[in-house]
Amino acid sequence: MKKYLIALIAAAPLMNSCVDDARMEELNKDPNSYYTTVPSTLVTYAEKQLTDYMNTPNVNVNNLRLTMQYWQETTYTDESRYDFDTRNVSNRVFDYTYVRTLKNLDQAKKLVNEYNPTAAEQATWQQTKVNQLAIIDMLQVYTFQVLVDTFGDVPYTEALVAEQNTLTKYDSGKDIYAGLIKRLQADLASLDTSAGSFTSGEKFYNGKTASWKKFGNSLLLKLGIALADADPALAKATCEAAIRGGVFTSGADDCLLPYLSASPNFNQIYSNLVASNRNDFVAGKTIVDHMNGTQDARRSEYFQLRNGAYIGGVIGENSPFKQYSAPGKFAYTATTPGILLNYTEVAFYLAEAAARWNIGNAEELYKNAVRASFAQWGKTAAEADAYLLANPYSAANWKQSLGMEAWVAMYNQPVQAWNFWRRLDYPKLKPAVGAVNSANGQVPVRLTYPTSEKTTNPTNYAAGAAAIGGDFLYTKIFWDKN
Repeated sequence: MKKYLIALIAAAPLMNSCVDDARMEELNKDPNSYYTTVPSTLVTYAEKQLTDYMNTPNVNVNNLRLTMQYWQETTYTDESRYDFDTRNVSNRVFDYTYVRTLKNLDQAKKLVNEYNPTAAEQATWQQTKVNQLAIIDMLQVYTFQVLVDTFGDVPYTEALVAEQNTLTKYDSGKDIYAGLIKRLQADLASLDTSAGSFTSGEKFYNGKTASWKKFGNSLLLKLGIALADADPALAKATCEAAIRGGVFTSGADDCLLPYLSASPNFNQIYSNLVASNRNDFVAGKTIVDHMNGTQDARRSEYFQLRNGAYIGGVIGENSPFKQYSAPGKFAYTATTPGILLNYTEVAFYLAEAAARWNIGNAEELYKNAVRASFAQWGKTAAEADAYLLANPYSAANWKQSLGMEAWVAMYNQPVQAWNFWRRLDYPKLKPAVGAVNSANGQVPVRLTYPTSEKTTNPTNYAAGAAAIGGDFLYTKIFWDKN
């Protein structure tokens, strides 16, 4: 893994970033300034790259909108049929997560630790430093969870010390999760909400430590819920601790990146649908048919009408743009915020925790989650309540109730939708028409490891693949038990 990381890290800060123009000019003048710049610049860059990955529909990077059958391709159907190898998608996932995000955050930590405060900063610097390090580490925890959820066992303990270790080993996904929970709990314990953190560069919450406290607890809830079938005792304890600590309570707590109207800082969906001057995607038949059946008011935000109706393309089949519904107007708006973690997602975790362990009233929390989704998309409370009346919670079939509603609600959060689907086993998705043989007649439950790992880190790659039961699209990761 060393060769892969080091080859790209020097170029990473010169790619798209949200940093101000003056700072970008400085970086472009001196490629080596990456190593001596202020930590907030690297945090800005890492936050943008992580959010770009989570939100992009670029077929070279993130195809989960296709996998979750929200969208269908208009011309080239390879990715909707799970051919991710031709474009080396997994290589790019490693690039966005390990290189552009984790490595830059790691360097930011080093710069925080090396920083010499001014005389005016001396009195408050120690706690400010602790808060900055906690925020950076929370972002690393989030990113490592994404990696485990995507691949299974991945490089962890040696991943960010490639300069000292040429060939990085793969750690157990279960062990990584346990480590991430401990790291996050330590971050939360050290974070002082009465003190400051970043005064610039931190784009999610502008350095507001109280907001980061809620984010950390909400992320802890996310980690706990993921373990529900793999380690119920740890999962329950982790969720209870998160809820006690204080998770998101409204959309005002959402962790969003405020994309800008100009290149290169506009929303990545807009980048791929508008700036690229392409019409590569339409609505997927699976979700459109479901939402048509429930007369879901969110359809007008998710999709655009085609000949007076919402029409989705068959998953895996060529679906000409002029015959099917285009994605909603949000996808054609440059400034649509990028979602990292939001209240709707957290509300569904709370409902699931209640359904599994009686932590609260499951039915009421189910209603809260659906209402949160309607509010997220600008729909009224009356519309949400009418929908809930027609689609009530079923305690006897809670996985179906929560799984179906989370799938609909996570329409613009495909990475999280994939997690809900694998854990709750709803909806019952059918494989795409013409699915590649390597999918083994199934909707993929993981991505295969990058080809770069097979060629540059073959021994550790082979051991990692063997440990999870084979490097296949249909190999379940450790927490996917059903």
